[in-house]
Amino acid sequence: MRPITHKVLLLIFTICIATVKLSAQNTTGVGKITGKIVDAQNNEGIPYASAILLDKKTKAIVKVAKADVEGTFTLINLPKGVFTFKASYVGFQTMVRDSVSISDAVKEVNFGNIKMKFAKGNILSEVEIKAPKATMQMGIDKKIFSVDQSLVSEGGSASDLLQNVPSVQTDIDGNVSLRGSSGVKVLIDGKPSLIAGGNIAQILQSIPASSIESVELITNPSAKYDAEGQSGIINIVLKRNKKLGFNGSLALTAGNRDNYNGNTSLSFQNKKINLYGNYSYRYGNRIGGGFNNIEYLNPSPTSLAFGEQRNNSVDLNKGHNLKAGIDYYVAEKSVISFSTGLNIGTGNENEILNINQLYADRNPFSLSNRNNNEQQNRNSYDLGLDFSQKFKNPKEELTANLAYAEGTNDNYQIYNTTIYNTQGSTTHNVDIQRTDRGNFNRNYNIQFDYTRPLGEFGKLEGGYRSQIKMSESSTYAEQLSPVNGEYDFNYALSNDFNNKDQVHAAYINYQNQVKKFGYQVGFRIEDAKLDTRMGAYNINSNIAYTPGKVAYTRIYPSIFLTQKISDEQQVQLSYSRRVNRPRGWDTNPFLDVSDPLNYRRGNPNLQPEDVHAFELSYSRFWKSFSVVSSAYMRQTNDVIQRIRTEPDVNGITIVTPQNLTRNISSGLELIGKFDLIKKWNFTANVNLYQSKIVGVPAFGIVENSGFSWNANLTNNFTLPLGISLQVKADYRAAEVMAQGKRNAMYGLDAGGKYDFKDKKSSLSLNIRDVFGTRKWSMTTLGRTSIIDFSRQMQGTMANLTYSYRFGKTAFGFKKTKKQEDQNGRPDEESF
Repeated sequence: MRPITHKVLLLIFTICIATVKLSAQNTTGVGKITGKIVDAQNNEGIPYASAILLDKKTKAIVKVAKADVEGTFTLINLPKGVFTFKASYVGFQTMVRDSVSISDAVKEVNFGNIKMKFAKGNILSEVEIKAPKATMQMGIDKKIFSVDQSLVSEGGSASDLLQNVPSVQTDIDGNVSLRGSSGVKVLIDGKPSLIAGGNIAQILQSIPASSIESVELITNPSAKYDAEGQSGIINIVLKRNKKLGFNGSLALTAGNRDNYNGNTSLSFQNKKINLYGNYSYRYGNRIGGGFNNIEYLNPSPTSLAFGEQRNNSVDLNKGHNLKAGIDYYVAEKSVISFSTGLNIGTGNENEILNINQLYADRNPFSLSNRNNNEQQNRNSYDLGLDFSQKFKNPKEELTANLAYAEGTNDNYQIYNTTIYNTQGSTTHNVDIQRTDRGNFNRNYNIQFDYTRPLGEFGKLEGGYRSQIKMSESSTYAEQLSPVNGEYDFNYALSNDFNNKDQVHAAYINYQNQVKKFGYQVGFRIEDAKLDTRMGAYNINSNIAYTPGKVAYTRIYPSIFLTQKISDEQQVQLSYSRRVNRPRGWDTNPFLDVSDPLNYRRGNPNLQPEDVHAFELSYSRFWKSFSVVSSAYMRQTNDVIQRIRTEPDVNGITIVTPQNLTRNISSGLELIGKFDLIKKWNFTANVNLYQSKIVGVPAFGIVENSGFSWNANLTNNFTLPLGISLQVKADYRAAEVMAQGKRNAMYGLDAGGKYDFKDKKSSLSLNIRDVFGTRKWSMTTLGRTSIIDFSRQMQGTMANLTYSYRFGKTAFGFKKTKKQEDQNGRPDEESF
């Protein structure tokens, strides 16, 4: 199949033309109100503040809008009449403008800067509106998805929640991909995490969904961000205090298959300090199962023809997660912050494998059972010190960050194999191996960023960042001797592997706006070095070390061109160069034999991927729905893929990451938010893409290309009596790989929530993978074998969650009734 790049570009321009024509017809009103909501103390925009327009006589809501990240808002298609306007945000006094008129003579009203002051009463300074929180916000180089109202993820983990974010997919092991491509950089509050030694899958499993506020997708990052991440960056933003006064919340979850979760948060804020803390406990029990079948092509009558492996597993994880911090306002424009996080967890996985190796006539070559038991202990903590200095010049800011993280991840494994039939003869042979793996990690981060507005000449940004990651791992393997019944040292499977990964970077960004045309140009230079030290044992149990190094210096440019067609639509073209660096495990050459027929090992000679990404996007916002469309193309040189060897005489294959030539991927993505009626809205996401992998004869890989797509649909319903419902469906079509294909996968999730009349507590129920259809499967094609793999992890899961919120929203003096009569409502002020 031919690449679809030219078709994609033609399609997106067709969409642009059609939507522009449609916008010309969308004239349900004649008026428009614009303005910018700012903090009265520093004149900075207040992101996502509410702008509400009410009918002056009936007090009915006419229009509601959320300000953007700069505090700017626009109310469009307004009818003629006289209205009351209110600007509100939590912790601030509501600003009111009475008697706002829209007529044939006055069709546009610009309020300019609406300055909001901190609330002084002991009531919540925000207008209550019967409208859902904006689920999607657009920035110049990222999309922000509010996920704290995701009902289908309630009581689950961050991994469960990410499956509900447009463009994001997770596989059966919790690995994350973006727009169908792996190699995505995952950050927690803008920084890498050391939970479970930095293992992304385990990090996401250990973080409760209830502690996450939003997810930021940066599909084509600018030079300001780290260059790492083949398909982009996913930043998970955890909840922290934003309200004045003392506040708290509690959530308790119970699920089937012995799954439990508890989460509590406390916070206090006044004009001088902001204290916050969050603690959660997860008790997660996951049940899995599947098969791994190998067919050996053209076997002889006396050689192995089939390998059939069935497995069932139970994976129990327990974890404590604590995050706390304090912000101290040294002066009006100076803030110093300290934060800390602690994660303590244990895991116990028990897997049973039935392994049948057969001749061509299906008679047994070898029949065996194997029990794998793995016990895990992980501990990590992080410390962060931040400083922010703002200046008289609005939006001029200097920020600094010093961060340190340390963690251990220890695994103890026992492999117990019983062979009960060999070459047609009944036997009984027991093979027991035990392996003790220890891993210690330490991370340092130093970062400085400076933003300088240049007035009519735009804005300049610059910064420096150093990241140093050190890892020390050791494997000590023993095997039970059938002679003396004692454990002997297994030198072939024992090793030491240490690495030090350093990235030192500096960047500069220039941004400007000329009427409705905006542009941003940036350059980032990174000096990267990965030093490895591999220690292998010989037959005499003596260890010898071999050093390795991957070092390079690169410049990563980025450019963004944005044309604002109107207040409701814009087009953007962007380019960035990126890198996908091999991690420590990818470069560790020692064997992992936990799967008796499919070994794994790293490659110390791996080179980083070099990625060039282009993206053309168009966004359009109507009264009741919005659409963001993106056509993209990405070329990855020295692409890293896991390559499987042909089976040996015992039917064993080895999977090793290798650098191939290049991969070219192009596609079209559509994200839409639709408010069909007042009580029903949905978000839809469709991603269509073509992938082409250039052949590599050295690994027996021929050129492979194919078309694939994925989609998800999330429906939200608001019912009477405080009940809300959410239904989410997703589908991933089959996709080509370097050696074969990944098969299609689909599923359905549903959730409901009841808010009690006190507005402080709620009860929710959700069911994930309602029909138990999510199975991760693939077919691998080799010259002499075909491998079919399928695995299901967890299956249908149900969770019941009770949540309770408490606290006051402000501390201050209490006005008397007489004062209120003289001054008007205590939470409102005219502007």
